[in-house]
Amino acid sequence: MKVVVLGAGVIGISTAYALARAGAEVTVLERQPGPALETSFANAGQVSPGYSTPWAAPGIPLKAIKWLFQKHAPLALRADGSLFQLRWLAGMLANCTPSRYAVNKERMMRVSEYSRACLQQLRLDTGIQYEQRSGGTLQVFRSQAQLDAVARDTEVLRACGVAHEVLDRAGLARVEPALAHTQDRLLGGLWLPHDETGDCFLFTQQLAEKAKQLGVQFRYGVEVKQMLTDGQSLQGVTGVQLVGPEAEVVKADKYVLALGSYTRQLVQPLGLNLPVYPVKGYSLTVPLLDASLAPQSTVLDETYKVAITRFDQRIRVGGMAELGGFDLSLNPKRRATLEMVTADLFPGGDLPKAEFWTGLRPQTPDGTPIIGATRQYPNLFLNTGHGTLGWTMASGSGQLVADLVTGRQTAISTEGLALERYSSAVPTRSLHKRAVGATA
Repeated sequence: MKVVVLGAGVIGISTAYALARAGAEVTVLERQPGPALETSFANAGQVSPGYSTPWAAPGIPLKAIKWLFQKHAPLALRADGSLFQLRWLAGMLANCTPSRYAVNKERMMRVSEYSRACLQQLRLDTGIQYEQRSGGTLQVFRSQAQLDAVARDTEVLRACGVAHEVLDRAGLARVEPALAHTQDRLLGGLWLPHDETGDCFLFTQQLAEKAKQLGVQFRYGVEVKQMLTDGQSLQGVTGVQLVGPEAEVVKADKYVLALGSYTRQLVQPLGLNLPVYPVKGYSLTVPLLDASLAPQSTVLDETYKVAITRFDQRIRVGGMAELGGFDLSLNPKRRATLEMVTADLFPGGDLPKAEFWTGLRPQTPDGTPIIGATRQYPNLFLNTGHGTLGWTMASGSGQLVADLVTGRQTAISTEGLALERYSSAVPTRSLHKRAVGATA
């Protein structure tokens, strides 16, 4: 079976690797000159199944209004002039209910916990190294309201069998000794001891090499123009046309789209309404000066939605969420917020020498990724919409798609993961012969 995977970020590479392990003949198409050079390049460094939490949650609408007037707010909204942005926001608000939150969190944790197991097995199989640590995630609270609200999350954690511990001030320093100097500013926290950390860029690059050893063909520096379909084909998609004077068409038996925020553009002309919006995030990569004033693993500041993660000799600080379209400019105000949180909690890094970066996270309104086949195009599969949890869910998502593509039984339920959970996402009109597409 020939499979084309579009996209060489951590989701695309994980999918290609799993497909190759399953015996498929895989080709990866990527516009960048190598793997993990966009959203996977400098993310927060978390593999955090325990913190698989939807942004759409009870109380978020009121918080969002307050954030609009705060200097160091975790969320910023700028109209991009599209009706899609408004519809996406409406969809997110509709998911800010206790019942929807519980459903969405269960789906996210189902994928994340499975992905944790897949990642651990992958390490055993390959010996891959990417500055990983297994010290857990510590979510810290600056207000009593945050500490009180954690009961909602612990209910789901208990139901899913996820190890966790609610900590008081003294407990924070027990888990992360460098927080001993912050006890006057923090009230407590939620510790998820089984979460992991590491450099997603190193992981993806090394996994790409492992995939190449399994026979995966990589074509870098190519841009997709459109997906081709034929009304006479029972499969639906017949090829991928590339940009170029020769209009080359790459053909396969099945196709997997893992283009992150750009997936929507490519499938929209197919009549598929993919509710994935680019949520802009930022990171700092800070050289480490004093290890005693640095985290041992990942600390997440709930107030500012900023994660501070320890690598070997660096600290990765990631966070913020801007909704303003496909804008990749670097906003100095966001750097100021990341620096402020870092200096407040862990002043052990060389902030003036930090590298400032931004990327676009592919986010769905309900927080759950879109994984699986499309009903109208049986040979077209989607693996996108992971938001801030792309690396957390990558290994599991890749394995799920590989199983679905090759017709194998999946290890976990795929209920609620496919595009069809959005009632208006799948068109009702019949196929007709056409060539459709968008720049990806």
